[in-house]
Amino acid sequence: MANSFENSPKRYGSKGPEKFFRGIPVAPGIAHGEALVHWVEEEEVPFRKIQPEEMPTEIARFETALIATRAELLELQEKIASSIGAADAGIFDAHLLVVEDRTLIDEVLRTLEKDRFNIETCFHRVAEKYCRSLAAIDDPYLRERVVDIRDVARRVIRHLLGKESKAIGTSDRTHIVVAHDLTPSDTAMMNRELVLGFATEAGSKTSHTAIMARALDIPAVVGIPELCRHIASGDDLLIDGYTGTLVLNPSIETLERYGRIEVEKEEVEERLGTLREMPAQTIDGRRIILSANIELVEEAEEVLRYGAEGIGLYRTEFLYLNRKHPPDEEEQFKNYARVAERCKPHSVIIRTLDIGGDKSTESLDLPKEQNPFLGCRAIRYCLEHPEIFKPQIRAILRAGVYGNVRMMLPMISGVEELRAAKKIIEECKRELSAEGASFQPEMELGTMIELPSAALSAEWLAKEVSFFSIGTNDLIQYAIAVDRVNERIAHLYQPAHPAILRLIHITTEAAHDAGIWCGVCGEMAGDICLIPLLVGLGVDELSTAPSLVPRVKKAICSLSFVECQALALEAMSLSDHASVFSLSESHAQQRYSELF
Repeated sequence: MANSFENSPKRYGSKGPEKFFRGIPVAPGIAHGEALVHWVEEEEVPFRKIQPEEMPTEIARFETALIATRAELLELQEKIASSIGAADAGIFDAHLLVVEDRTLIDEVLRTLEKDRFNIETCFHRVAEKYCRSLAAIDDPYLRERVVDIRDVARRVIRHLLGKESKAIGTSDRTHIVVAHDLTPSDTAMMNRELVLGFATEAGSKTSHTAIMARALDIPAVVGIPELCRHIASGDDLLIDGYTGTLVLNPSIETLERYGRIEVEKEEVEERLGTLREMPAQTIDGRRIILSANIELVEEAEEVLRYGAEGIGLYRTEFLYLNRKHPPDEEEQFKNYARVAERCKPHSVIIRTLDIGGDKSTESLDLPKEQNPFLGCRAIRYCLEHPEIFKPQIRAILRAGVYGNVRMMLPMISGVEELRAAKKIIEECKRELSAEGASFQPEMELGTMIELPSAALSAEWLAKEVSFFSIGTNDLIQYAIAVDRVNERIAHLYQPAHPAILRLIHITTEAAHDAGIWCGVCGEMAGDICLIPLLVGLGVDELSTAPSLVPRVKKAICSLSFVECQALALEAMSLSDHASVFSLSESHAQQRYSELF
């Protein structure tokens, strides 16, 4: 993204008094430039009564519009996946579900049959009814889905009217977008060379638009009431995505202050770049392996560019998404072998299929469940479906010939599940051997520790595998029983909860007693406030998003292992999350304040 302090045409000018607005910071960064106000122009929905003989034509038009909208969304999703990753492109799965929702479609058809209005009117009325119902629910996360439904509804209406989809307004100069609200597709299609940031009246941290802004590295502030009443296109704006501040007509003093912050930030980034070839080692010699998490083959380049030591988590489920049939053994083998070759001699840990929960796909026969997070997902699904599991196991074993490949099993709850999976792995080895195929027979096998039962069974699990990797995202969710995307209880999602510390401590102790290593691959591994705790608890490896690797490496290299051990011991005696977090954050601030 362009440096907004260098390219802004109004760096030292202002038209009126300086004015500050406060909102919700959803994507970090600072930007300065002229405003471009985006107004959503709703299509006028025509209304007319239809005759009985027109019914088949209206239904056919509706089906055609749904198909065209689905194709449009898939194309958009593909563009996002290729530019910023499949995980972020997965946001549009929610949009695709709208055009495939039989409940909504059937209600539109019933309305058509009953009222005999043109299909545009029937669809518009049903979609608006859905939006009103969701908007009335006392759940911020569900209320945010109204934006997704309206985005899809606009697309369907435009296809019914034979019109092109409208893109967000553009300018040939760098600018900051101001709007009442933005859809995820608006955000996804922004020109990152020209859009310096955006601010909206609506929105929250859990909105898909906010998630897209973070993925695209665009500073963003949302939730500023009546913002569009005060801003006009061409106004001089400064946006602070760290604190949620928007400044209209920033003064010279404000610009100079933020300019200094921007310079300091760039200097820190340059210094971090010098660590690329250095090992992640504490000042008193404790070596931590620093790996990266990926979802696509292409991301292997980022792993190496940011100085990670291989891949600590390759999420294979993204091979199964957005397709009608699952990948066969050969496709998977080629995919895994490419990553292994690219990263050698570093290790690549390939996690077997972790489908279900919040990840669904039409390529697999996933059960409809009332609570999918506690249902037949991940290893449970694979054990029930060896016809899906075995081709993947065989592909991973074969890819082991091309590099340093390890295999990891997700959502293991205890020894029984682990042994059942190992039995299938041994069957695959015998089959490959009988076929005369080349494969890695001594491949290391590890397990995710992401369920409390697995952490509490770590003593026995450690005797069956070569390594552990703690998936803190799910471990926290299951241990505290909190849905972290539900804003009503998001404050209860606490990585530094004393119970989580104890579960990590139990796991690392069991691993070391059994002579195996233990890593962390959840979001906690990239949180520089908590790195002192993780180092002190004895983890041997951290695996995070590639872009976070330099910051985490700097943090590790600034710490003393002995001091971190004492810190972790003190933290284990504390009774609440706030105290534990404050202790670790304070230590981090003392050791590497420049990262903050």
